[in-house]
Amino acid sequence: MQQVLSEVKQQLEQTLGESRRVFHGRGHCFPGFEHLVIDWFPPFAVARIYKDVEPEWVEQLCETLKVIEQIKGLVVQQRSRGRESSQQIIWGDIPEQMNTTELGLLYKVKPQRNQNSGLFLDMREGRRWVIDNATGKRVLNLFSYTCAFSVAAIAGGADHVVNVDMSRGAINTGKDNHRLNDLPAEKTTFLAYDLFRSWKKVKQRGPYDLIVIDPPSFQPGSFVAEQDYKKVLRRLSDLTTVGGQVLACHNDPKNGTDFLKDLMLQECPGFQFKKRLDNPSDFPEAEIEKGLKVLLYVREQ
Repeated sequence: MQQVLSEVKQQLEQTLGESRRVFHGRGHCFPGFEHLVIDWFPPFAVARIYKDVEPEWVEQLCETLKVIEQIKGLVVQQRSRGRESSQQIIWGDIPEQMNTTELGLLYKVKPQRNQNSGLFLDMREGRRWVIDNATGKRVLNLFSYTCAFSVAAIAGGADHVVNVDMSRGAINTGKDNHRLNDLPAEKTTFLAYDLFRSWKKVKQRGPYDLIVIDPPSFQPGSFVAEQDYKKVLRRLSDLTTVGGQVLACHNDPKNGTDFLKDLMLQECPGFQFKKRLDNPSDFPEAEIEKGLKVLLYVREQ
């Protein structure tokens, strides 16, 4: 457990009071710990274990983390395949819902939640890019989840953001996130729509200067990347003007950068690839192509 302790301490030194992943075993940079990640929502830690382990292993992990004074509470979630996820508060008075900070902005999160807490920490550099590049733009945020990209865009001076997600609960949390940051309500639109049945309504609110596409990798009944990503991309020409930007995101380790590049070339030949955004330093990857992909495109014709 010594490498876990060392990495967590090192990452905590860089948090500056903000949320961060403090251990990313799934990037295969820590041999023997590929099944472990630990997220930090100050002052609480959430450890997720992605395979069956012995109770003694979990106990050793908890004892290791307990020596770190900054950690005032610990949740351990076990999410191995083939059985139901489980979770346990090991110590601390951890709330069901709390506010956390990223890049100076506030977001509602649920640290006890078995799956998504409300903020995908690996997308921090994508949101940073949006803050820096959204000034005066009309933004479309597809698969918006809790609308963190929208918060970043409005904070960065966007003219207006349209958020689309089929989950009304996620959209409502997105509205709360905007209120938390005192962002002007007139600059945002929230659509709890099934995107694939609502293209006309989305198009009516365009055209857009920036489109963020951040879908789930695999969510049967909602989005399966190999089948559905191209359905989104082929609509981009109708939704943007010449000069419009697209952030195309994908987080399936099975598909590298070429997956998105090939689809864009097929469906959007008028869009030019500009760069791949760097991933946060707290998400180290032994093989970069297995990590998060965030690709920037610009419509040139």
